Amino acid sequence: MSKKKQSGQIKNENGKEKKDQEKEKNDLEQQKLVDDKIKENGQVILKHEENGHNVHLISIIGEVEGHECLGGNTKTTKYEHILPQLAAIEDSDEVDGLLVLLNTVGGDVEAGLAIAEMIASLSKPTVSLVLGGSHSIGIPIAVSTDYSYIVPTATMVIHPVRLSGMVIGVQQTFDYFRQIQDRILNFIESHCGADKERLEELMMETEMLTKDVGTILVGEEAVEEKIIDEVGGIHEAFEKLRELMEER
Repeated sequence: MSKKKQSGQIKNENGKEKKDQEKEKNDLEQQKLVDDKIKENGQVILKHEENGHNVHLISIIGEVEGHECLGGNTKTTKYEHILPQLAAIEDSDEVDGLLVLLNTVGGDVEAGLAIAEMIASLSKPTVSLVLGGSHSIGIPIAVSTDYSYIVPTATMVIHPVRLSGMVIGVQQTFDYFRQIQDRILNFIESHCGADKERLEELMMETEMLTKDVGTILVGEEAVEEKIIDEVGGIHEAFEKLRELMEER
């Protein structure tokens, strides 16, 4: 074999090795970006190789944080992270559907309703899955999707609106409370099978919670009250979302 031919083979091998190294480096960087996104925002894009669908997963975890920052020891979902991401999902040609996982104690009413309204207005197919719990303002978020699931052991707590800080004991304050509750109840009613009167009964129940007013619904009970569509887990949620994406 001539020296020229040997030199060419060595260059080709070196070039291939360099490309492989660059590919490996890019793969590691992409994986780090994915890991960081999961760690920081609880979000990731799941790619299904068989049908080519890309599902964006968003998790609503802990307390829904509004305009005020909560303590460093509190797990929170920041609405200023979620809203731009939902807008990006709507605008993206690469995302075919949205899966929302919920395990939340509730939180800021304005922030929670903003997230729920954004999810409800998406043109992409959406499915929610309640894991652990979806309490208070987590209920509008859970019902904002095209279809909703709850695992058998998860809970949903529906109760009257609470305000923190100084509250002025005048009629205008109570009217404002009523207005907020009506906004929440109207949204829930318009996105699930439950009617407003029944939702208000559950909200004002006095016999279930010893130190509070409201109702705890566990798994199948949330389905019986027509708030959630079906009892199921992650498999059922994915299957339903794929079905909706295929229909679309």
